[in-house]
Amino acid sequence: MTNSTSRNSAQIAAVESRLGLRLAARLSEGADQLPHDVTERLRFARGLALSRMSQTAQSTVNMVGANAGGVASIMLGSRGAGGPGWWRPAASLLQVLALAGGLFLIGHLHAQAQISAAAEIDTALLSDDLPPEAYNDPGFVEFLKTSSD
Repeated sequence: MTNSTSRNSAQIAAVESRLGLRLAARLSEGADQLPHDVTERLRFARGLALSRMSQTAQSTVNMVGANAGGVASIMLGSRGAGGPGWWRPAASLLQVLALAGGLFLIGHLHAQAQISAAAEIDTALLSDDLPPEAYNDPGFVEFLKTSSD
């Protein structure tokens, strides 16, 4: 973080703090004039909000802790384990190579399936008693339609 950025963030934090103090003071001034039932509902809502906030903070801590363990088990070596952290680029490269190899294999298998299907059709046409020109004849199509009924 640069020096000017840290100054700007410090100034923003100071302005936010002053604004929060002003709002709290203004709300405290008006709280004395509220009826008793309203102040009790506000007190109950404040307690409920604080309990929910602590539950949310606790669940966030649990999620971060669980995620950190998963990342550590996936990334076999990290800078925190004392190593130089060369596993991350190696693992990324391995994933990219596996993806490229998988795509190449899928394309190759698809082309082989098309070649095999075309060979079966050619074999069926050439080994049949009818010449291949008969399949283009419109009368043959009508013959097939009437013979199947």
